[in-house]
Amino acid sequence: MRETIASVLVPVAVPEPYTYRVPAGQTVVPGTIVRVPLGPREVIGAVWDTPADAAINPAKLKQISQVYDCPPLTDELRRFIDWVAAWTLASPGMVLRMVLRSEDALEREAPVPGLRLVLDRQPDRMTPARARVIDTASEGFAWTRAGLAATARVSSSVIDGLTAQGVFEPVFMTATPLPPMPEPDFNPPNLTPMQAEVASALVASFDKGGVVSLIDGVTGSGKTEVYFEAVAEAVRRGRQAVVLVPEIGLTEQFLRRFETRFGVAPAEWHSEITPKKRARVWRGVASGEVPVVVGARSALFLPFADLGLIVVDEEHDTAFKQDDRVSYNARDMAVVRGHLARFPVVLASATPSVESRVNADVGRYQRHVLPERASGASLPDLSVIDMRIEGPERGRWIAPGLIMAMRETLAQKGQSLLFLNRRGYAPLTLCRSCGHRFQCSQCSAWLVEHRMKGKLICHHCGHSEAIPRSCPACGTQDALVACGPGVERVAEEVEGLFPEARVLVLSSDLLGGPERLRREMKIVEEGGADIVIGTQLVAKGHNFPLMKLVGVVDADLGLAHGDPRAAERTFQLLAQVTGRAGRVTGGGRGILQSYSPDHPVLRALLSGDREAFYRAEIEARRVAGLPPFGRLAALVISGPEKAAAEAFARAVSRVAPPDRNVTILGPAEAALAMVRGRYRFRLLAMAPRQTDLQAYLRHWMRLAPPARGGLKLQIDIDPQQFL
Repeated sequence: MRETIASVLVPVAVPEPYTYRVPAGQTVVPGTIVRVPLGPREVIGAVWDTPADAAINPAKLKQISQVYDCPPLTDELRRFIDWVAAWTLASPGMVLRMVLRSEDALEREAPVPGLRLVLDRQPDRMTPARARVIDTASEGFAWTRAGLAATARVSSSVIDGLTAQGVFEPVFMTATPLPPMPEPDFNPPNLTPMQAEVASALVASFDKGGVVSLIDGVTGSGKTEVYFEAVAEAVRRGRQAVVLVPEIGLTEQFLRRFETRFGVAPAEWHSEITPKKRARVWRGVASGEVPVVVGARSALFLPFADLGLIVVDEEHDTAFKQDDRVSYNARDMAVVRGHLARFPVVLASATPSVESRVNADVGRYQRHVLPERASGASLPDLSVIDMRIEGPERGRWIAPGLIMAMRETLAQKGQSLLFLNRRGYAPLTLCRSCGHRFQCSQCSAWLVEHRMKGKLICHHCGHSEAIPRSCPACGTQDALVACGPGVERVAEEVEGLFPEARVLVLSSDLLGGPERLRREMKIVEEGGADIVIGTQLVAKGHNFPLMKLVGVVDADLGLAHGDPRAAERTFQLLAQVTGRAGRVTGGGRGILQSYSPDHPVLRALLSGDREAFYRAEIEARRVAGLPPFGRLAALVISGPEKAAAEAFARAVSRVAPPDRNVTILGPAEAALAMVRGRYRFRLLAMAPRQTDLQAYLRHWMRLAPPARGGLKLQIDIDPQQFL
């Protein structure tokens, strides 16, 4: 009998699956997860739909090493992997790698040894400690030895003594008990009429196949409560749901709100969970036993058994874009996954991306507007301080007008938030004697002073060094000067101005990591801080009931970049952060410090006419042929030697196929000319929306010389940053 062969997609950068021999007595189908030899090592792959070449002699093929006992990847997921690979020009194996992230999940967890009370056995003598143990275990459930001892408040030796006398029998317990199911009707919310109307539309979308809904609601309008009703509908129908959030810091408050609504917490998926928990969630998702997941962008690639809903919260956020290896936008790929499998996708934001607004305007998405806060509170009153006229004295960063507003807020027992999207103490350190500036040795970027850590740190590669006492260039002692403010420096100024206030700095790089950040977010939420100084992580989705005042220390910060989305991102960030004020009781204020108070972005914010801003921004994109009215693709060439990287970039540019619909810009040295010791050059391809830019790029890459000698060429479809 002829041996069976199969195509196996492996998680490496190759264009096609490899063919392997299936072991005798084993059966595989498309999606089966296997381990196969690949060169000198073994890798995990998946049997793929590509037909194996029947003319190949199986005796010449390597054999599949192991067939894993776990559910195969679904047809929908395999089609999604192929689609993402075709769109991003990545190899399908590299996309598969994002699915098979947890090797531990492929093997069932070993049973845990436990103990169970033998009901008809008694110890030779009874003591208070033994009585507590027997009473604790009297309901007949199995316990771990350590768990039983801790619950009964006895030492493990008491458990051992009872076991030796036959009072407990050894048993094996399931390592991971099934998580409780969310209850769709556990605690239904009292929605406003507007919220109820949108929730009903989301529920109805389940029967329409592949509908994308955009919830466009002001800050505090209750978007989360609305899309929870879509999650409840997915659970009622026995299907799974995933909610994507842009920041780990968002998940703690989200988990509590979810548990209040559904009676149980959802599963989490992000970089901070332990490998064991990651494996359990992956396997539970694949088996269908985990119904709802909340996580970062990578949760989109989990192998759901029956995914029926994707929610992308804060859909405008750039954190949904991945730039390493496979460059993709999780918001856009969520829409694709929903379209391929014909289930609804919900996008939510107080400041939708221009792309989503245009898609809604032309009818691709259904737009649902929530123009009022669910609490009935008014939106914050916004004003601007012209720093050219009303700015602080030299060496200070908070204007007198903002200080006065902070004093008033403090006197009224309200909280103030000072926002500055710049981590650390100062973005630049220089020597006032010789002018030496501290720059990263591996990147073309200044080292940022982090005074709390006593270090100068590069925010691009992570390089750090101790802050020296003297200048390394001229040797002068005590001549180093911190230039410009970061959140630590603003906090220092605030502590001097308000010594009686409880001041808290919220920044993603402080010692303690995400756990500390979650604790401190809760402190702010419960009123344990008077003045908060934070970076952009405080601008997203958080509800601080006592927050009355938001001051933006530098409203111009994002406007100076040569980024075509700079105006949009600044508008979104400032609208989001000022929206933290007065969310529950109203009476909130937002004060913007600016040297350009007449900038169109600031005028749009101050006037409250967001529609005018969107109209102007959309028209500017249309005229310039930028997304969503045009297509962009960045080619980033990098290498360890500048001359070689530049020569390769020019060689790639020279073979670009002539096409009247495609404009090639560059090559030019990247704004960040060196990162992690690699010199970088960029090309940009621009084309009208209807152009098949991927086909053009594939043809171009077939003509391009191969990257050798440490050179690398990466393609980024629809780039979100231009550094």
